[in-house]
Amino acid sequence: MRYVIIGGDAAGMSAAMQIKREGTQDDHIVTIEKGDYYSYGQCGLPYVISGDVSSTDDVIAKPVEEFRQKHGIDARTRHEVTAVDPNAKTVSGIHLDTNEPFEIEYDKLLIATGVSPVLPNWDGIDLDGIHSMKTIPDTDQIMTDLQAHQPETVTIVGGGFIGLEIAENMREIGKHVRLIQAGSQLMNPLDYDMAELLHDEAKKHGIELIFNEFVQRFEGNDRVEKVITDQGEYSTDQAIVNIGVKPNTTFLNTDVFNLNDQGAIIIDDYMQTNVAHVYAAGDCAVDFNRVKQQNDFVPLGTTANKQGMIAGLNMTDQPKAFQGIVGTSILKFFDLDVARTGLSEKEAESLGFDYAVSQIKTNAVAGYYDKQPLHLKLVYEKDSRRLLGGQAVGTTGADKRIDVLATALYHNMTTVELLDLDLAYAPPYNGVWDPVQQAAKKTL
Repeated sequence: MRYVIIGGDAAGMSAAMQIKREGTQDDHIVTIEKGDYYSYGQCGLPYVISGDVSSTDDVIAKPVEEFRQKHGIDARTRHEVTAVDPNAKTVSGIHLDTNEPFEIEYDKLLIATGVSPVLPNWDGIDLDGIHSMKTIPDTDQIMTDLQAHQPETVTIVGGGFIGLEIAENMREIGKHVRLIQAGSQLMNPLDYDMAELLHDEAKKHGIELIFNEFVQRFEGNDRVEKVITDQGEYSTDQAIVNIGVKPNTTFLNTDVFNLNDQGAIIIDDYMQTNVAHVYAAGDCAVDFNRVKQQNDFVPLGTTANKQGMIAGLNMTDQPKAFQGIVGTSILKFFDLDVARTGLSEKEAESLGFDYAVSQIKTNAVAGYYDKQPLHLKLVYEKDSRRLLGGQAVGTTGADKRIDVLATALYHNMTTVELLDLDLAYAPPYNGVWDPVQQAAKKTL
Protein backbone atom coordinates (compact mmCIF):
# COMPACT_ATOMS: atom_id res chain seq x y z
CA MET A 1 0.00 0.00 0.00
CA ARG A 2 1.32 3.45 -0.94
CA TYR A 3 0.50 6.03 1.72
CA VAL A 4 1.21 9.70 1.10
CA ILE A 5 0.90 12.30 3.85
CA ILE A 6 1.12 16.03 3.17
CA GLY A 7 2.37 17.75 6.32
CA GLY A 8 5.11 16.69 8.72
CA ASP A 9 3.88 17.98 12.06
CA ALA A 10 1.33 16.86 14.67
CA ALA A 11 -1.47 15.30 12.63
CA GLY A 12 0.69 14.08 9.77
CA MET A 13 3.31 12.30 11.84
CA SER A 14 0.78 10.92 14.33
CA ALA A 15 -0.88 9.29 11.33
CA ALA A 16 2.42 8.10 9.87
CA MET A 17 3.46 6.42 13.11
CA GLN A 18 0.04 4.82 13.48
CA ILE A 19 0.31 3.40 9.96
CA LYS A 20 3.79 2.05 10.80
CA ARG A 21 2.37 0.30 13.87
CA GLU A 22 -0.77 -1.07 12.25
CA GLY A 23 0.25 -1.58 8.61
CA THR A 24 2.34 -4.22 6.88
CA GLN A 25 6.03 -4.47 6.07
CA ASP A 26 5.25 -3.91 2.40
CA ASP A 27 3.64 -0.51 3.03
CA HIS A 28 5.47 2.53 1.73
CA ILE A 29 4.90 5.81 3.57
CA VAL A 30 5.91 9.14 2.01
CA THR A 31 5.56 12.30 4.07
CA ILE A 32 5.88 15.65 2.35
CA GLU A 33 6.81 18.78 4.28
CA LYS A 34 7.20 22.28 2.85
CA GLY A 35 9.55 23.39 5.62
CA ASP A 36 12.73 22.02 7.14
CA TYR A 37 11.35 20.62 10.38
CA TYR A 38 9.19 17.70 11.42
CA SER A 39 7.18 17.08 14.56
CA TYR A 40 7.79 20.03 16.85
CA GLY A 41 5.85 21.83 19.58
CA GLN A 42 4.80 25.16 18.11
CA CYS A 43 3.11 26.17 21.40
CA GLY A 44 6.52 26.38 23.07
CA LEU A 45 7.96 28.93 20.65
CA PRO A 46 6.96 32.17 22.48
CA TYR A 47 8.91 30.98 25.52
CA VAL A 48 12.15 30.92 23.52
CA ILE A 49 12.04 34.75 23.64
CA SER A 50 12.44 34.88 27.42
CA GLY A 51 14.74 31.87 27.67
CA ASP A 52 12.20 29.74 29.55
CA VAL A 53 12.77 27.44 26.57
CA SER A 54 16.46 27.73 25.81
CA SER A 55 16.35 27.15 22.05
CA THR A 56 13.99 26.37 19.19
CA ASP A 57 15.83 23.04 19.00
CA ASP A 58 14.25 22.11 22.32
CA VAL A 59 10.72 22.07 20.90
CA ILE A 60 11.59 19.43 18.25
CA ALA A 61 10.05 16.14 19.36
CA LYS A 62 11.75 14.02 16.71
CA PRO A 63 14.27 15.11 14.07
CA VAL A 64 13.46 14.16 10.50
CA GLU A 65 16.39 11.72 10.37
CA GLU A 66 14.78 9.64 13.12
CA PHE A 67 11.68 9.11 11.00
CA ARG A 68 13.86 8.11 8.06
CA GLN A 69 16.43 5.89 9.73
CA LYS A 70 14.59 4.42 12.70
CA HIS A 71 11.10 4.13 11.27
CA GLY A 72 11.75 3.73 7.55
CA ILE A 73 9.50 6.62 6.51
CA ASP A 74 10.33 8.41 3.27
CA ALA A 75 10.26 11.80 4.98
CA ARG A 76 10.87 14.65 2.57
CA THR A 77 11.52 18.29 3.38
CA ARG A 78 11.42 21.44 1.24
CA HIS A 79 8.71 19.91 -0.95
CA GLU A 80 5.72 22.17 -1.60
CA VAL A 81 2.55 20.48 -2.84
CA THR A 82 0.70 22.51 -5.47
CA ALA A 83 -1.97 20.05 -6.64
CA VAL A 84 -3.81 16.84 -5.83
CA ASP A 85 -5.34 14.83 -8.69
CA PRO A 86 -7.85 12.32 -7.28
CA ASN A 87 -8.49 10.78 -10.70
CA ALA A 88 -4.84 9.96 -11.34
CA LYS A 89 -4.30 9.52 -7.56
CA THR A 90 -1.21 11.74 -7.63
CA VAL A 91 0.27 14.55 -5.56
CA SER A 92 2.45 17.05 -7.40
CA GLY A 93 4.49 20.09 -6.52
CA ILE A 94 7.90 21.77 -6.47
CA HIS A 95 11.14 20.90 -4.70
CA LEU A 96 11.97 24.28 -3.20
CA ASP A 97 15.76 23.79 -3.23
CA THR A 98 16.05 22.73 -6.86
CA ASN A 99 12.87 24.25 -8.30
CA GLU A 100 12.25 20.89 -9.94
CA PRO A 101 8.71 19.47 -10.15
CA PHE A 102 7.76 16.20 -8.47
CA GLU A 103 4.81 13.82 -8.71
CA ILE A 104 3.97 11.00 -6.31
CA GLU A 105 1.32 8.32 -6.71
CA TYR A 106 -0.78 7.23 -3.76
CA ASP A 107 -3.27 4.56 -2.81
CA LYS A 108 -4.39 6.54 0.23
CA LEU A 109 -3.67 10.19 0.92
CA LEU A 110 -3.78 12.28 4.11
CA ILE A 111 -3.85 16.07 3.96
CA ALA A 112 -2.42 17.49 7.20
CA THR A 113 -1.08 20.83 6.04
CA GLY A 114 -1.98 22.88 9.12
CA VAL A 115 -2.49 26.63 9.13
CA SER A 116 -0.54 29.82 8.40
CA PRO A 117 -0.75 33.25 10.02
CA VAL A 118 -3.11 35.74 8.45
CA LEU A 119 -1.02 38.67 7.15
CA PRO A 120 -3.17 41.47 5.71
CA ASN A 121 -1.91 43.36 2.70
CA TRP A 122 -1.07 46.44 4.74
CA ASP A 123 1.31 48.99 3.26
CA GLY A 124 4.75 48.47 4.78
CA ILE A 125 4.07 44.90 5.93
CA ASP A 126 7.35 43.83 4.28
CA LEU A 127 9.53 46.30 6.21
CA ASP A 128 12.42 44.87 8.18
CA GLY A 129 11.48 44.28 11.81
CA ILE A 130 7.94 43.05 11.14
CA HIS A 131 7.31 39.40 12.00
CA SER A 132 4.72 36.78 12.75
CA MET A 133 5.26 33.71 14.92
CA LYS A 134 4.12 30.27 13.84
CA THR A 135 7.18 28.21 12.92
CA ILE A 136 10.74 27.61 14.08
CA PRO A 137 12.15 29.84 11.30
CA ASP A 138 9.71 32.62 12.34
CA THR A 139 11.01 32.41 15.90
CA ASP A 140 14.64 32.28 14.85
CA GLN A 141 14.11 35.44 12.79
CA ILE A 142 12.57 37.23 15.77
CA MET A 143 15.45 36.17 18.02
CA THR A 144 18.03 37.29 15.44
CA ASP A 145 16.25 40.63 15.10
CA LEU A 146 16.16 41.11 18.87
CA GLN A 147 19.89 40.48 19.13
CA ALA A 148 20.88 42.55 16.10
CA HIS A 149 18.70 45.63 16.68
CA GLN A 150 18.00 45.57 20.43
CA PRO A 151 14.49 47.08 20.03
CA GLU A 152 13.16 48.98 23.03
CA THR A 153 9.50 49.07 21.99
CA VAL A 154 7.75 46.04 20.52
CA THR A 155 4.25 46.43 19.10
CA ILE A 156 2.12 43.30 18.96
CA VAL A 157 -0.92 43.33 16.70
CA GLY A 158 -3.48 40.80 17.93
CA GLY A 159 -4.54 39.86 21.45
CA GLY A 160 -5.15 36.11 21.12
CA PHE A 161 -3.14 33.20 22.51
CA ILE A 162 0.10 33.84 20.64
CA GLY A 163 -0.08 37.61 20.99
CA LEU A 164 -0.46 37.39 24.76
CA GLU A 165 2.28 34.81 25.15
CA ILE A 166 4.65 36.94 23.08
CA ALA A 167 3.69 40.01 25.11
CA GLU A 168 4.50 38.28 28.38
CA ASN A 169 7.82 36.96 27.16
CA MET A 170 8.85 40.30 25.66
CA ARG A 171 8.15 41.96 29.02
CA GLU A 172 10.24 39.27 30.70
CA ILE A 173 13.29 40.50 28.75
CA GLY A 174 12.58 44.14 29.54
CA LYS A 175 10.90 45.40 26.37
CA HIS A 176 8.22 48.04 26.37
CA VAL A 177 5.25 46.17 24.92
CA ARG A 178 2.31 47.75 23.17
CA LEU A 179 -0.60 45.52 22.17
CA ILE A 180 -3.09 46.70 19.54
CA GLN A 181 -6.41 44.89 19.33
CA ALA A 182 -9.11 45.67 16.78
CA GLY A 183 -11.87 44.68 19.21
CA SER A 184 -12.71 45.76 22.73
CA GLN A 185 -11.04 42.91 24.64
CA LEU A 186 -8.19 40.46 24.78
CA MET A 187 -8.88 36.75 24.16
CA ASN A 188 -12.09 36.87 22.16
CA PRO A 189 -13.17 33.35 23.21
CA LEU A 190 -13.71 34.74 26.73
CA ASP A 191 -16.67 36.83 27.79
CA TYR A 192 -15.79 40.46 28.42
CA ASP A 193 -16.22 40.27 32.19
CA MET A 194 -13.61 37.51 32.35
CA ALA A 195 -11.33 39.20 29.82
CA GLU A 196 -11.22 42.28 32.06
CA LEU A 197 -9.12 40.24 34.49
CA LEU A 198 -6.52 39.86 31.72
CA HIS A 199 -6.65 43.59 31.02
CA ASP A 200 -5.86 44.32 34.66
CA GLU A 201 -3.02 41.80 34.62
CA ALA A 202 -1.56 43.31 31.45
CA LYS A 203 -1.61 46.82 32.90
CA LYS A 204 -0.15 45.56 36.17
CA HIS A 205 2.87 44.28 34.23
CA GLY A 206 3.31 47.43 32.19
CA ILE A 207 1.76 46.43 28.88
CA GLU A 208 0.25 49.29 26.90
CA LEU A 209 -3.19 48.22 25.64
CA ILE A 210 -4.79 49.83 22.60
CA PHE A 211 -8.37 48.68 21.94
CA ASN A 212 -10.82 49.34 19.10
CA GLU A 213 -8.18 50.53 16.65
CA PHE A 214 -7.52 49.02 13.24
CA VAL A 215 -4.00 48.91 11.82
CA GLN A 216 -3.83 50.68 8.45
CA ARG A 217 -0.14 50.49 7.56
CA PHE A 218 3.47 50.50 8.77
CA GLU A 219 6.00 53.23 8.01
CA GLY A 220 9.78 53.41 8.07
CA ASN A 221 12.94 53.67 6.00
CA ASP A 222 13.70 50.02 5.25
CA ARG A 223 12.94 49.14 8.89
CA VAL A 224 9.63 49.65 10.68
CA GLU A 225 9.41 52.88 12.68
CA LYS A 226 5.69 53.51 13.04
CA VAL A 227 2.41 51.65 13.22
CA ILE A 228 -0.47 53.68 11.79
CA THR A 229 -4.03 52.86 12.88
CA ASP A 230 -7.36 54.42 11.96
CA GLN A 231 -7.07 56.61 15.05
CA GLY A 232 -3.40 57.40 15.55
CA GLU A 233 0.24 56.53 15.02
CA TYR A 234 2.69 54.79 17.33
CA SER A 235 6.46 54.67 17.24
CA THR A 236 7.93 51.19 17.43
CA ASP A 237 11.23 49.38 16.96
CA GLN A 238 9.73 46.00 16.11
CA ALA A 239 6.26 44.67 15.27
CA ILE A 240 4.79 41.19 15.53
CA VAL A 241 1.51 40.47 13.76
CA ASN A 242 -0.56 37.53 15.01
CA ILE A 243 -4.21 38.26 14.27
CA GLY A 244 -5.34 34.75 13.36
CA VAL A 245 -4.65 31.79 11.13
CA LYS A 246 -5.99 30.30 7.91
CA PRO A 247 -5.93 26.68 6.72
CA ASN A 248 -3.21 25.75 4.22
CA THR A 249 -5.64 24.47 1.60
CA THR A 250 -5.25 26.85 -1.35
CA PHE A 251 -3.61 24.09 -3.41
CA LEU A 252 -6.86 22.10 -3.39
CA ASN A 253 -9.37 22.37 -6.22
CA THR A 254 -12.56 23.66 -4.60
CA ASP A 255 -14.61 22.14 -7.43
CA VAL A 256 -13.41 18.77 -6.16
CA PHE A 257 -12.86 19.13 -2.40
CA ASN A 258 -15.49 20.39 0.04
CA LEU A 259 -14.17 23.23 2.21
CA ASN A 260 -16.00 25.39 4.74
CA ASP A 261 -16.18 29.19 4.63
CA GLN A 262 -12.82 29.48 6.40
CA GLY A 263 -11.11 27.16 3.95
CA ALA A 264 -10.95 24.17 6.31
CA ILE A 265 -11.46 20.73 4.77
CA ILE A 266 -14.81 19.15 5.60
CA ILE A 267 -14.41 15.59 6.88
CA ASP A 268 -16.61 12.94 8.44
CA ASP A 269 -16.09 11.23 11.81
CA TYR A 270 -13.52 8.93 10.20
CA MET A 271 -11.36 11.74 8.82
CA GLN A 272 -12.55 10.96 5.30
CA THR A 273 -13.02 13.86 2.87
CA ASN A 274 -15.69 13.87 0.19
CA VAL A 275 -13.05 12.40 -2.19
CA ALA A 276 -12.45 8.65 -2.14
CA HIS A 277 -9.18 7.49 -0.53
CA VAL A 278 -8.36 11.04 0.65
CA TYR A 279 -8.37 11.89 4.35
CA ALA A 280 -7.67 15.12 6.25
CA ALA A 281 -6.70 15.83 9.84
CA GLY A 282 -5.42 18.57 12.13
CA ASP A 283 -5.58 22.32 11.83
CA CYS A 284 -6.45 22.31 8.12
CA ALA A 285 -9.65 20.34 8.77
CA VAL A 286 -12.90 20.96 10.61
CA ASP A 287 -13.62 19.66 14.13
CA PHE A 288 -17.04 18.40 15.19
CA ASN A 289 -18.10 20.39 18.24
CA ARG A 290 -20.11 18.22 20.63
CA VAL A 291 -21.71 21.19 22.38
CA LYS A 292 -22.68 23.07 19.23
CA GLN A 293 -23.54 19.82 17.41
CA GLN A 294 -21.95 21.16 14.26
CA ASN A 295 -18.57 21.43 12.58
CA ASP A 296 -16.19 24.00 14.03
CA PHE A 297 -12.73 25.34 13.31
CA VAL A 298 -10.59 25.28 16.46
CA PRO A 299 -6.95 24.65 15.46
CA LEU A 300 -5.16 23.16 18.47
CA GLY A 301 -2.28 20.72 18.78
CA THR A 302 -4.20 18.36 21.06
CA THR A 303 -6.91 17.86 18.46
CA ALA A 304 -4.39 17.56 15.63
CA ASN A 305 -2.59 14.70 17.34
CA LYS A 306 -5.86 12.86 18.04
CA GLN A 307 -7.18 13.33 14.53
CA GLY A 308 -3.86 12.18 13.06
CA MET A 309 -3.89 9.00 15.12
CA ILE A 310 -7.50 8.28 14.10
CA ALA A 311 -6.72 9.00 10.45
CA GLY A 312 -3.87 6.49 10.59
CA LEU A 313 -6.20 3.84 11.99
CA ASN A 314 -8.86 4.43 9.37
CA MET A 315 -6.31 4.46 6.56
CA THR A 316 -5.20 0.99 7.68
CA ASP A 317 -8.81 -0.24 7.64
CA GLN A 318 -9.32 -0.15 11.40
CA PRO A 319 -12.43 2.01 11.70
CA LYS A 320 -12.43 4.48 14.57
CA ALA A 321 -14.57 7.59 14.83
CA PHE A 322 -13.33 10.92 16.14
CA GLN A 323 -15.57 11.82 19.07
CA GLY A 324 -15.33 15.58 18.63
CA ILE A 325 -14.22 18.52 20.72
CA VAL A 326 -15.79 20.72 23.37
CA GLY A 327 -13.44 23.66 22.76
CA THR A 328 -11.05 23.47 25.72
CA SER A 329 -8.00 25.71 26.01
CA ILE A 330 -5.75 27.28 28.63
CA LEU A 331 -3.23 30.12 28.69
CA LYS A 332 -0.62 31.31 31.16
CA PHE A 333 -0.52 35.09 31.28
CA PHE A 334 1.94 36.39 33.86
CA ASP A 335 0.48 35.37 37.25
CA LEU A 336 -2.87 34.23 35.85
CA ASP A 337 -4.07 30.93 34.45
CA VAL A 338 -6.82 31.56 31.91
CA ALA A 339 -8.97 28.62 30.83
CA ARG A 340 -12.21 27.98 29.01
CA THR A 341 -14.30 25.16 27.58
CA GLY A 342 -17.58 24.82 25.74
CA LEU A 343 -19.62 27.90 24.96
CA SER A 344 -19.10 31.40 26.28
CA GLU A 345 -22.12 33.48 27.17
CA LYS A 346 -21.88 35.41 23.91
CA GLU A 347 -21.59 32.17 21.90
CA ALA A 348 -24.62 30.68 23.64
CA GLU A 349 -26.60 33.80 22.80
CA SER A 350 -25.52 33.81 19.15
CA LEU A 351 -26.49 30.14 18.79
CA GLY A 352 -29.95 30.78 20.21
CA PHE A 353 -29.66 28.88 23.49
CA ASP A 354 -32.01 29.83 26.33
CA TYR A 355 -29.17 30.03 28.81
CA ALA A 356 -28.30 31.27 32.26
CA VAL A 357 -25.03 32.02 34.04
CA SER A 358 -23.59 31.18 37.44
CA GLN A 359 -20.54 33.22 38.34
CA ILE A 360 -18.44 33.25 41.50
CA LYS A 361 -15.24 34.65 42.92
CA THR A 362 -13.86 32.19 45.41
CA ASN A 363 -10.64 30.60 46.62
CA ALA A 364 -8.91 27.86 44.64
CA VAL A 365 -7.73 26.15 47.84
CA ALA A 366 -8.89 26.08 51.45
CA GLY A 367 -9.14 29.72 52.53
CA TYR A 368 -7.38 29.13 55.85
CA TYR A 369 -4.46 27.48 54.05
CA ASP A 370 -3.72 30.14 51.41
CA LYS A 371 -5.35 32.96 49.49
CA GLN A 372 -5.57 32.02 45.82
CA PRO A 373 -8.45 33.89 44.13
CA LEU A 374 -10.31 32.08 41.38
CA HIS A 375 -13.01 33.51 39.14
CA LEU A 376 -15.32 30.85 37.73
CA LYS A 377 -18.23 31.14 35.33
CA LEU A 378 -20.69 28.47 34.22
CA VAL A 379 -23.01 28.80 31.24
CA TYR A 380 -25.98 26.39 31.21
CA GLU A 381 -29.42 25.84 29.72
CA LYS A 382 -32.13 27.37 31.88
CA ASP A 383 -34.72 24.59 31.86
CA SER A 384 -32.61 21.45 31.64
CA ARG A 385 -29.60 22.89 33.49
CA ARG A 386 -27.42 21.16 30.92
CA LEU A 387 -23.90 22.55 31.12
CA LEU A 388 -22.93 24.55 28.03
CA GLY A 389 -19.55 25.95 28.99
CA GLY A 390 -17.22 27.33 31.60
CA GLN A 391 -14.43 29.86 32.10
CA ALA A 392 -11.87 30.04 34.89
CA VAL A 393 -9.29 32.72 35.65
CA GLY A 394 -7.06 32.67 38.70
CA THR A 395 -3.57 32.41 40.14
CA THR A 396 -3.87 28.63 40.46
CA GLY A 397 -6.43 25.88 39.99
CA ALA A 398 -7.99 27.00 36.71
CA ASP A 399 -6.57 23.96 34.93
CA LYS A 400 -8.10 21.48 37.38
CA ARG A 401 -11.54 23.08 37.15
CA ILE A 402 -11.64 23.49 33.39
CA ASP A 403 -10.72 19.83 32.88
CA VAL A 404 -13.57 18.79 35.16
CA LEU A 405 -15.95 20.97 33.15
CA ALA A 406 -14.58 19.67 29.83
CA THR A 407 -15.22 16.11 30.99
CA ALA A 408 -18.72 17.06 32.10
CA LEU A 409 -19.41 18.64 28.71
CA TYR A 410 -18.19 15.53 26.92
CA HIS A 411 -20.73 13.47 28.87
CA ASN A 412 -23.56 16.00 28.46
CA MET A 413 -23.90 16.53 32.21
CA THR A 414 -26.11 19.02 34.04
CA THR A 415 -25.03 21.45 36.72
CA VAL A 416 -27.03 19.35 39.20
CA GLU A 417 -24.91 16.32 38.34
CA LEU A 418 -21.76 18.34 38.98
CA LEU A 419 -22.70 18.30 42.66
CA ASP A 420 -22.46 14.50 42.70
CA LEU A 421 -18.86 14.37 41.46
CA ASP A 422 -16.32 12.95 43.90
CA LEU A 423 -13.54 15.53 43.53
CA ALA A 424 -10.19 15.51 45.33
CA TYR A 425 -9.90 17.54 48.52
CA ALA A 426 -7.02 18.53 50.75
CA PRO A 427 -6.42 22.10 52.03
CA PRO A 428 -3.42 22.80 49.74
CA TYR A 429 -5.54 21.89 46.70
CA ASN A 430 -9.18 22.61 47.40
CA GLY A 431 -11.94 23.47 49.82
CA VAL A 432 -14.47 20.87 50.90
CA TRP A 433 -16.76 22.22 48.18
CA ASP A 434 -14.86 22.52 44.93
CA PRO A 435 -15.36 25.87 43.13
CA VAL A 436 -17.08 24.00 40.27
CA GLN A 437 -19.61 22.71 42.79
CA GLN A 438 -19.92 26.09 44.49
CA ALA A 439 -20.91 27.58 41.14
CA ALA A 440 -23.21 24.63 40.40
CA LYS A 441 -25.05 25.16 43.70
CA LYS A 442 -26.09 28.61 42.50
CA THR A 443 -27.95 27.05 39.56
CA LEU A 444 -30.41 25.12 41.79
